[in-house]
Amino acid sequence: MAALARRADFPGLVTASGAAWHYLDSAATAQKPQAVIDAASRAMGRDYATVHRGVYARSAEMTLAYEAARRRVAQFIGGQEDELVFTRGATEAINLVAQSWGLANLKSGDRILLSELEHHSNIVPWQMLAERVGAQIDVCPLTDDGRIDLDAAQAILTSDHKLVAFAHVSNVLGSVLDARRAADLAHAVGAKILIDGCQAVPRLPVDVTALDCDFYAFSAHKLYGPTGIGALWAKADILNAMPPWQGGGAMIDKVTFARTTYAPAPQRFEAGTPAIVEAIAFGAACDYVSAIGLEAIHAHEAELVAQTRDALRQMNDITLFGPEDSAGIVSFSIDGIHPHDLGTILDEENVAIRAGHHCAQPLMDKLGVPATARASFGIYSDETDVAALVRGIERTKRIFG
Repeated sequence: MAALARRADFPGLVTASGAAWHYLDSAATAQKPQAVIDAASRAMGRDYATVHRGVYARSAEMTLAYEAARRRVAQFIGGQEDELVFTRGATEAINLVAQSWGLANLKSGDRILLSELEHHSNIVPWQMLAERVGAQIDVCPLTDDGRIDLDAAQAILTSDHKLVAFAHVSNVLGSVLDARRAADLAHAVGAKILIDGCQAVPRLPVDVTALDCDFYAFSAHKLYGPTGIGALWAKADILNAMPPWQGGGAMIDKVTFARTTYAPAPQRFEAGTPAIVEAIAFGAACDYVSAIGLEAIHAHEAELVAQTRDALRQMNDITLFGPEDSAGIVSFSIDGIHPHDLGTILDEENVAIRAGHHCAQPLMDKLGVPATARASFGIYSDETDVAALVRGIERTKRIFG
C-alpha cells in the first residue's frame, strides 16, 4: 500500500526531530497538504484584500476568488452555490438551522428525532431549541453492530416529527448511515432532515441532490482544509425562506432606523467580514481531494480499517466497537487500561490517537464504557501507521503487566 503516494504532500507528518509521526487522529482534524497551505498563504499575502466592498481591483479579484470557493465547495457535495452558506464550522451550521429554521417552524408539541450515536454538536443545539419552543426529542436506537436503526426510526416517526438530525458517518463507530433512506423516512411524515456530514465528506462521495436531504452540515478542517470555517448546504427554497440568524454588515439590503431589509440567501446568513482566506483554502482542499478521488480514498481507508481490526482482534483483551466496514475509524478499549493512559504511552512512540468520549457521551453510556481509544485514518495513512499502533499497544500492555 502506497498511502495513495500522498504522505509527502503533508509537512505536518514529521516530529520536531524529523522522525515519522504516525498521525491517527484524522477524525478530529486532518493534516493539511502543501497545496492547501500554499493557497492560504497566497490569499493571506500577495492576493489579500476584503471582499464585497472595495471598488479597487484587488478587492474585486478577491471577491471573485471567495465566491469561486463557495461554488467549488457546493459542487464538491453536488449542490449549487446559492445553496451554500459559509459558517465557522459544522457546529455553527447546525446551530444556524436550529436558531433560524427551527425557531421559525417548530412549536410546542412538535418532535425532533436524533440517534444514540450523535456528536454533541448534533444534540445540544436541538435540546436548546426544544427547551425554548416546547418541542420534544426522541432518540433512535442503534443496531447491534452500531448503525442507526432505520427500521426503528420508521416505527418512531409520526406526523408530529418536524425534524430528523442524523450523522452520515459516526465519529466514534465509523458506521455509515443510509442517508437516502433516512431522508425518505423523514419526508414520509412531513419532516425535514439534517445530515451531519463531518466524517463523511473526507471519506465518501456525497451528492446532496441524490440523498434528497434538506440540510447538510460539514467542516473544512476534517477535509484537509483550514480550521474556523465550514458550510451549511440547504435546499434553495428552504434557505430562501429562513430568517437571518445574526445581524451586521454584509447581510443587509438596506438599513434605516425605521426598518432593515436583508440580502438574499446565502449572504443574509454571513454577517460581518467573512473568513476570506479560509474559504479560499477550503476550496483548495476540495480540489485536492477531488483530484485523488473519493472512491479511491474510501477504498484506501477501508483497507486500513480491515488491517487494524484484524490485528486488534488477535488480542483477546481488546474490545472493538462499530461495524466491520466502518469508514476510516476504529474505536476500541483494552481491559484494565484507560484510553488516556494508552494515548499517553503511544505518544512516546510517535503515535497519535484520540482517547476520551469523543463528544459523544450518550454513545459512551450506550456502549457501557467511560471512553474509547480511537484510531482514524486519512489520505496519508499507511500500513506503517497500523504497525506502529500495534507495537505501541503491545508496549502499553507490557507496562501495565
